[in-house]
Amino acid sequence: MSDAYAAAGVDIDRSDAAVGAIVGALGSIEVPSRQVPLPGHYASVLKVSDTLGIAFATDGVGSKLVVAEQTSRLDTVGIDCVAMNVNDVICVGAEPIALVDYLAVEEPDPDRLAQIARGIAVGAQSAGCEVPGGELAVLPELIKGHPSPHGFDLCASVIGTVQLDAIVTGKAVSPGDAIVGVPSSGLHSNGYTLARHALRELDYDDTPAELGGQTVADVLLEPTLIYVRAVLELLRSDNVDVHGLAHITGGGLDNLKRLRDDVEYRMEDPLDVPPVFGLVQRLGDVSDDEMRRVFNMGMGFAAVVPAEQADAAAAILGAHHPGTRRVGRVAETG
Repeated sequence: MSDAYAAAGVDIDRSDAAVGAIVGALGSIEVPSRQVPLPGHYASVLKVSDTLGIAFATDGVGSKLVVAEQTSRLDTVGIDCVAMNVNDVICVGAEPIALVDYLAVEEPDPDRLAQIARGIAVGAQSAGCEVPGGELAVLPELIKGHPSPHGFDLCASVIGTVQLDAIVTGKAVSPGDAIVGVPSSGLHSNGYTLARHALRELDYDDTPAELGGQTVADVLLEPTLIYVRAVLELLRSDNVDVHGLAHITGGGLDNLKRLRDDVEYRMEDPLDVPPVFGLVQRLGDVSDDEMRRVFNMGMGFAAVVPAEQADAAAAILGAHHPGTRRVGRVAETG
């Protein structure tokens, strides 16, 4: 079990078991299926014609919203909401085309809602998708803020299109392939229950030495990077065969196993770890293993490509996200 995370209020093992229970219950639905089999992948794909698939994903921002509420800095969490969805959809090779958001609030404050919406707009523009609609729910009995009455929850669903013969399933991942890592901007939108617990003795305006002059609020509210344009360019390249794409979120580097779980993913030259992770680890007394299991540790996205094409892939992705490089390789298990 993940000790520090459990002490902060999240038991990863129990959460995994809960997801399994949900999947088991939903598996009892007996209707004709259009689903393309992609068990455990980042997005689902439905066949809508003989050649075209629709990919979709849904996700939220999580307890990063607590930081936004407590600091009254609401203009970036919409970017996170978009990012957590479009970065999943792109993993199956789909181009995100539209997003709808669901915003549940304790109190409908127009100014605060406008700030949140501006972040969604920035994120959607960065991802190249539109926002044709959404839903606002005022739920004072369910949503309680930090502080009240400013509570809210934000999530979204994204759809994208992909040619059925171009789906990146991960099945092509093979021993000897290279892992190309794309830097994260920090914590992104995962592990915030643990991060906030570890940093609970600090004020948001504090500037610990590790952060190089940034405040705690600055690093905690740094938006999740959106990798869509970079990955689309990689997918459209004639010089790179993309065997797998992984969005590194909750679960850390174990997310690579969602591509193919009967091989090993060996990190031989990891990307630099942003200072916020060291601060969380030091103040929260978190083990190295748990840090790697909970956080992205500086790598927000990864592409698995043939070894001889790693430099070309890194150049394409790095043009959008400097610091991208080959970080490891795929190996046989054992």
